[in-house]
Amino acid sequence: MLDLLQSLGIQYEAHYHEPVFTCEEANLHTGHLPGCSTKNLFVRDKKGKRHILIVVDDSKTVNLNELAKLLDCSKLSMASPERLMTHLGIAPGSVSLLALINDKQHAVEVILDKEVSEATLLQCHPLTNTATLLISQNDMSTFFAHTQHEPRILEIPSIG
Repeated sequence: MLDLLQSLGIQYEAHYHEPVFTCEEANLHTGHLPGCSTKNLFVRDKKGKRHILIVVDDSKTVNLNELAKLLDCSKLSMASPERLMTHLGIAPGSVSLLALINDKQHAVEVILDKEVSEATLLQCHPLTNTATLLISQNDMSTFFAHTQHEPRILEIPSIG
């Protein structure tokens, strides 16, 4: 992943840490870093035909029922680890925007919360949960162009 980012001219700052599986664990290692710390949810619709990567600030609790209504789809639920591996080529705990490099079929929809889309710097896992990269929003746009994903920007509904 790092070689690809370099070949695309994407600048990043890498921070290595123990494996993390939750936002709370990640914040123990990266809470002092600048940029938007993201929560990445890989969900599917009830029939399993739509797969969506939802990216919000890590402090937000997403209301999946309200989001399903906004997206005009049936109930949304977390996708299984098997679907995560099939579509994004990663295991739970390593979900990030950078995993879109493995979505060769363009089967995954990408939805960024408005707050995340307005951040100048993002924190992302580089396909592993043992590192966090700081990447600018402009460089993420370069990455999206390379993977041919067009993120949809929404004010993602939250609980509470």
